[in-house]
Amino acid sequence: MNTEQLAVSGLSCIRDDRVLFAGLDFAVDSGQVLLLEGKNGSGKTSLLRILCGFREPDAGQVLWCGVDINSSAYYADMAYVGHLDGIKKELTVSENLKVALALAQAGSHTIADALEKVQLGGYDNVLVQTLSAGQKRRLSLARLLITQKRLWILDEPFTSLDKQGIALIETLMAEHCANDGLIVLTSHHDLNLHGVNVQRIHLS
Repeated sequence: MNTEQLAVSGLSCIRDDRVLFAGLDFAVDSGQVLLLEGKNGSGKTSLLRILCGFREPDAGQVLWCGVDINSSAYYADMAYVGHLDGIKKELTVSENLKVALALAQAGSHTIADALEKVQLGGYDNVLVQTLSAGQKRRLSLARLLITQKRLWILDEPFTSLDKQGIALIETLMAEHCANDGLIVLTSHHDLNLHGVNVQRIHLS
């Protein structure tokens, strides 16, 4: 079994002279999920941005397998899906996934497999701009399946999804954890991940 860990120690974040969080410590191991909870403005997205390396913490450190995340090894292992879908509307469904695949190491799923998994089979040549909001969201999450990323960092991944779509993504998340993957996410939706070790941190 592969063992990886995302570890945070003494992490602090200040925005507009306001302390969002300070002295934060936690660790996420292979097969685990960390759910960040808290009201809007509590610092959940800021924390995700720090974990992604998009911004520096005001104090503390973030380690991936014992090494500072400011390394190429971390970015090869981490995938981020934010509030915005991050897909090119002028491209087709398959073209979007080919772009994602060109920028990362191929995972266990082919593009065709991934589209079937997210219930977009047969949409290969459809322009993204014609998709519904829920379909665009599923396409953005399909990128996680075609690349070999151990750590998924997800900001409100269930946005625009109906109950069926939410259940689908929860299944994909559970499968990722069963394969020793790690997930850190924010969500206003109560997770339903059977057999998965889910930690919770509430930012106030």
